[in-house]
Amino acid sequence: MPPEVVSILALVACFVVATTLSVNMGVLAFAAAFLVGTLAGGLSEDEIFAGFPGDIFVVLVGVTYLFAIARANGTTDWLVRWSVRLVGGRLAVLPWVMFGIAALLTAIGAVSPAAVAIVAPIALNLAARHGINPLLMGAMVVHGAQAGGFSPISVYGVIVNGVVAGNRLPGSPLVLFAGSFAVNLVIAGVVFVALGGIRLVRAAATVGAPAPSGGADSTDADVAPTEDPRLNRDRVCTLLGLAALVVTTLGFGLDVGLVAMTVAVVLTLISPKAAAGAPAEVTWPTVLLICGVLTYVGVLQEMGTIDYVGNAVATVGIPLLAALLLCYIGGVVSAFASSVGLMGALIPLAVPFLTTGSIGAVGMVTALAVSSTVVDVSPFSTNGAIVLANAKGVDREVFFRRLLVYGAIVTAVAPAVVWLVFVVPGLG
Repeated sequence: MPPEVVSILALVACFVVATTLSVNMGVLAFAAAFLVGTLAGGLSEDEIFAGFPGDIFVVLVGVTYLFAIARANGTTDWLVRWSVRLVGGRLAVLPWVMFGIAALLTAIGAVSPAAVAIVAPIALNLAARHGINPLLMGAMVVHGAQAGGFSPISVYGVIVNGVVAGNRLPGSPLVLFAGSFAVNLVIAGVVFVALGGIRLVRAAATVGAPAPSGGADSTDADVAPTEDPRLNRDRVCTLLGLAALVVTTLGFGLDVGLVAMTVAVVLTLISPKAAAGAPAEVTWPTVLLICGVLTYVGVLQEMGTIDYVGNAVATVGIPLLAALLLCYIGGVVSAFASSVGLMGALIPLAVPFLTTGSIGAVGMVTALAVSSTVVDVSPFSTNGAIVLANAKGVDREVFFRRLLVYGAIVTAVAPAVVWLVFVVPGLG
């Protein structure tokens, strides 16, 4: 049996065992990375460790550590009160405000995980405080970030348009941006209706009125108001730290995880008592889960499994079918790996039949780009992991399964839809 097939079967086995025996999948994935990598792939330990997502580890720990301090000193509660007042107490508007802020940040150049890391903690605190479905709020943030993610000046947009130009393919930055924005906006609308947005619209909520019930997942500890709503020294310092996080990551391109960790250290030195419990609030099971799975995905990439599957699809004799399969590969693999890296690999794979003229290049590139990013709501992607790590007032295992199911639905449906909309008509 080819080692690439062995690696795929091992991944399926990890999913089955984790689901049926409630074992942390990260632990299983680390073991699989070692066994499959050494026995089937002939990889050294250094090559296996090369797949460990150190950047994502620092983002998850740094962001959750920082906002644990912000919760402890009352800053997040102050931001929640301010946000609700800003929209006049209309709770149904809040998810769309979070969508719009995330979209604006990525459209002007923020990396998608950086935008989500900035917006998601505030959005999920709002959700916990006001009984808004956390899956709704988290999905709105991620889809907002992806909606703006392909503007001509964004990171994703520059990368994809550069790959297109490098392969001498016809391109349209405007179609790419508009297509991604439209797909994510439509999905956000469906999510809003399906996950409780209509209830928020109907609720006659005003500032100071009781929030809709959060259901069985809510806990008093997460939604209880701060006794003193005023700004004090610790809260002012925390707000300045959050502002520094935004400016340095968006304006200077610094790593959001490292900056968040640095801000957290400064706040700890300023007020050690308020930060004393922050390390315990880092969602370590989630960190283990995400890092284990992504390490195994690194082994798959090192073994050539991704290229193996992609090349097999690219040789399919029916161009439209090959295009659909590539969209699904983009969606499925990106749910576990780097969207940017995958787009750089998939577009060249499509070049052979794009140059024949049987498939429109603009439509195919747009479909691949959207398929490879719209699935970033998966809890195994950086964006989904940030949402999972920052959810408040929920049973985290239950929320993980809900996020996984939602991510699976998007992965199953979105590639077919974007293929139908952008590829079948022969755009470009």
